[in-house]
Amino acid sequence: MTANEDQEMELEALRSIYEGDECFKEISSISFQFRIGELEDTKAFILDITWPETYPETAPHISLDAFFNNRISGETKQVILSMLEEQVEANLGTAMMYTLFEWAKENQEALMENHKPVVTAVASSGDGTTAASSAKKREKKEQLTKAQKRRIINRTDHKGELPRGWNWVDVIKHVSENDLLNTNNC
Repeated sequence: MTANEDQEMELEALRSIYEGDECFKEISSISFQFRIGELEDTKAFILDITWPETYPETAPHISLDAFFNNRISGETKQVILSMLEEQVEANLGTAMMYTLFEWAKENQEALMENHKPVVTAVASSGDGTTAASSAKKREKKEQLTKAQKRRIINRTDHKGELPRGWNWVDVIKHVSENDLLNTNNC
């Protein structure tokens, strides 16, 4: 069998095994992602695996560069990759994707044994609020509903200009209220 035939057979098997599984994602016919662990789990990570042309005779390319993995330290990533490389060497020449995924799921605790989540530094201001939260407060703009936007547009001449005398009712109302107040004081 040629490498391409082996890849096609393994691809069919992966599709049937992981059909409907939210952890498995087929990026292309030679590139896959598999999440080990639940989304909320701090020890969860995503494996990116890409097949070279001569896979399964040559090792697939395994990466932990997904954005999801940013919370994992570099040392932990190296441990995971080195342990997966051992599994790849043991299975070289055979279809190994299912084996790698299942092995990683079974050994998640051992792979993430020394894991300490990477925390991004946030500056703190003197009043106890963080710079990130105060920046979010400043950036937040009032959101208008579609109906409010329509009313604003209907009041303008569609060039952004309000028609002459658009607020004359408010002026008359204001003047009449003030005149009534002044006549009662006399």
